[in-house]
This record gives sequence, C-alpha cells and structure tokens, in this order.
Amino acid sequence: MTRAAGCPFDPPPALRAQQEEGALAKVRLWDGTTPWIVTRYAEQRTLMADPRVSADITRPGYPSPAPLPRPAEDGSSKNRPGLSFILMDDPEHARQRRMVTGQFTVRKVETLRPAVQKIADDLIDEMLAGPKPVDLVEAFALPVPSLVICELLGVPYSDHDLFQNHSKTIIKRDATQEQRMAATGALVAYLNGLMDEKLAAPADDLLSGLAERVRAGELTREEAAQMGVLLLIAGHETTANMIALGTLALLEHPEQLALLRDTDDPKLVASAVEELLRYLNITHNGRRRVATEDIEIAGQVIRAGDGLIMANDIGNRDPGVFTDPDDLDLRRDARRHVAFGFGVHQCLGQPLARLELQVVYSTLYRRIPTLRLAAGLDEIPFKHNGSVYGVYSLPVTW
Repeated sequence: MTRAAGCPFDPPPALRAQQEEGALAKVRLWDGTTPWIVTRYAEQRTLMADPRVSADITRPGYPSPAPLPRPAEDGSSKNRPGLSFILMDDPEHARQRRMVTGQFTVRKVETLRPAVQKIADDLIDEMLAGPKPVDLVEAFALPVPSLVICELLGVPYSDHDLFQNHSKTIIKRDATQEQRMAATGALVAYLNGLMDEKLAAPADDLLSGLAERVRAGELTREEAAQMGVLLLIAGHETTANMIALGTLALLEHPEQLALLRDTDDPKLVASAVEELLRYLNITHNGRRRVATEDIEIAGQVIRAGDGLIMANDIGNRDPGVFTDPDDLDLRRDARRHVAFGFGVHQCLGQPLARLELQVVYSTLYRRIPTLRLAAGLDEIPFKHNGSVYGVYSLPVTW
C-alpha cells in the first residue's frame, strides 16, 4: 500500500480507511492469496497472543511477503538459510530463544550503556571534525548499532560492509528469490566461519556461547549460524533506521525536538523513545501469522489455514487507544505500542534497541544543537521498497 505524498511518517491512507471500516478485511498478496489484514490494536494484540496463531513460515497459508524456496528433499531447512526461531512455534521457538535471552535482559543490557555512550560520542566527534554536510546514515545511524551488535556477538566490525550489504538485500522487498538466497547463504557461511574460530578459541561473546551449544549437541552448526544471522541483521538494521528516521521526524517537528534537546530528564528521554517507536513503527511488513484452528473475532471467522497480517503501523495509530494518534507527542505515555510485537514472539532485542535510542536521542541533538537538514524533505530517499522502513541517506549540516 502506498503512502500519501508529503506524508512519509504516516501509514498508507488505505490502511486508515480499512481501520475505520473494521478490524479485519481480506487483502490480496503478490501470489494471489487472500489473507486477513488486522488493522485495529485490540485485535492485533489478541491474535498475537493466541496459541492458535502460528508464526511457522513453513505452514500452508502463511502469508509470505516474497517467494520461498522449495523445501529440501530431506525435510531440513538447508534450502532456507536464515530461518531461525522467530519463524518457529513453541516448543522449538522457546528452546532456541532461551539460549540467547540472558544476553538481552534489561539488567544485562543496562551494563552496556557506558560503552554505547562512548560509541555515540566518538562518532559525533568525528562528524564535528569532518566536512559538512554529512550523510547521517553512513556517519552515525548505521555505525552505532553495528558497532554495538558486533561487540555483543563477537563479530569483527571490520567486516561491517559485508554483513550490511547482504542485510540490505535480504530485507529489500523487490529482491529476487535468488538474490535473497545468495545473500542469506553468504551470511550463514560467514557466521559458520566465525563459529570455527569460536570453537577453537572461545571468548566472552554471544557467538562463543552458541558455539558451546553446538559442542554440547544442543544446536546444529546450521541452527547456530542461522541464529547468528538473525541477531546480526536484527541487531543493526532496525535500530539504524530508527535513528535516522527518528531524527528526520524530529527535525520536521522542531518543537518536539526542542523538548528532547533541552532536557536532562531520563524519563522524558525514555518517553520520547516509546513515542517515536509508536509514531514511526519502521517494521512495515506487518507481523505475519497463520491460523491453526478456526478463530472467531471482531464479528469474523478466521478459518484454520487462513493467513494473518497484523499491520502494526496502523495499530499504533488506533484512535481508540492513542488520543490524536497522528500527532508526534514526546510527552505521551506510548508504552502500550506494538512496534515490538506482542506475545511470545515479541522482539527479543527490545531492551538493547531502547537503550541505544535513549543514548542517541539524548546525545546527538544536545551535542549538535543546530543540526538541520541539508536537503528538502522531497529530496530524501525513503525506503518504500523494503520490509524495514527508513531512509537510504539523510544529508544534514549544522
């Protein structure tokens, strides 16, 4: 669905119209299938928490956003590199997820705050010392989460071009099946190579922990590498887009930017992060599921095998939940948003994303108080062709 011209931060008008008509409707996908699209907040949360709703991408009826390769003849997932626990159901989903949950608890992530602060400050120092204008995506938004996730996983940051380029292909909506498979296969091979190093010389990082699970027979090499791919991509792509798109949204709302720039109140900073997550909701492919049993909801009957797409971006703009939902209001209590999903599959890395955004949003505009766009809004290249929304570049000056 196409966004309205001049309204790059708002969901497509067709989604708003559908939300006003009702909570559920049938839509047609690229392959001719007709899953349900769920546009209202309450029904989205209800369905994402329903055990009769599956996240298993291999189930018939799953509303895939792109063609899937044929399953391997032996039934394994080797023809689908990158398939990991977010596209599985319990108990296997829970078993694999538990292996990395400990690294993403709020308490564990909070210990990273000084390191994230130093990364942000060092990158800002480099920007201030260099020429103007600068592309904020390349100079700041992408390096911050990439450096953090590399440190956490034990991936050399010197390889960032490799994994960033492959990541872009994987989440690009108009990439061919062959391109996406080649990119995910290359990342799996890369992580497999790193796994050899971790097995030979373990370190205090997440990949070493996964390698130990392989040694103990709890994970196969393929599963460990695919889990590494998931964490590597999710750990930098989403946050990088939130940093850049959030900055652009704030520059277009100067009174809100002033609130954030001039505060030293961590509660207001935390509130701003939640509101920007609600307002922008950069994962705009929706949360995709398939019903395993008949479900009655909102006056409709979802049949077993029906696909479901939870359109989180319009769910976060539901006027029945958020007053004046199309306004950006950093003082709003937006903690109920569904930008990270809901239920057992809600985003594992959300504590890390929150911390990184709190550091960035409380630092960048304070240290560069005259930050401004170096191009017109109509000149900014938006990512309309990807499953993660954002901007390809953001020229700024000060």
